[in-house]
Amino acid sequence: MFATDRDRYEPTLRFVNPNMSTSSPLLVAARRVPVQSRSERRVASFLFHAEAVIAEVGYEAATMTEIAARADASIGSLYQYFPNKETITAAVFRRYFNELVTRWATLSTQAEHLSPGQIAAQIIDQFVEFANEQPAFFPILNAPVDLKRDPAARDRLREQFAALFQKMNPALGRAEAHQVAVATLGTLKGLIHLCGEARPRERHGIVAEHKLLLAAYLSSRLAPARPRGRS
Repeated sequence: MFATDRDRYEPTLRFVNPNMSTSSPLLVAARRVPVQSRSERRVASFLFHAEAVIAEVGYEAATMTEIAARADASIGSLYQYFPNKETITAAVFRRYFNELVTRWATLSTQAEHLSPGQIAAQIIDQFVEFANEQPAFFPILNAPVDLKRDPAARDRLREQFAALFQKMNPALGRAEAHQVAVATLGTLKGLIHLCGEARPRERHGIVAEHKLLLAAYLSSRLAPARPRGRS
């Protein structure tokens, strides 16, 4: 659990406030960009309660009226920042993605002690752990909303994985490490998509298969090159 609404949505707020240094994916979706602390707290509250409502009743049954009521705000105030349910849902998802990127960053400290197969399991286990902690994760994933990931976070994740893979196999060139990172992200994208479509009882099998898939791939690409024998 996060201490406050603002703490929980600080990654999202950094993208909302133009006075902060990070670029803003919400500028296109939100009607009004908050520039004061009070506005930031209000946006954090809207996002927190949107997540709670979707977790409780599902995306289709969630309404902007209920989100505003939970946040103890007028519907007009909510519409100042989010013109519809799709944009506020997409903002919650961006927070999820950014938090996953942060979690995966911790893997670099374990690189020297784990095999490629173990790293593959850790990457997937961290996703599963995160998804299970967020009751609204799969309802949002299944929502008919364009869930675009933040390009800056996506690039950061690709760089993180590339650096991790080079740390595990220093012989891997930068271009090769990026190719492995891209393939790993593609595997994770497929996993997330399939888990989103599956019934809860089916997800365990999907996760297990993707662990095998990613472990086999990383073991092949990250294993130290064997010295060639004499002809």
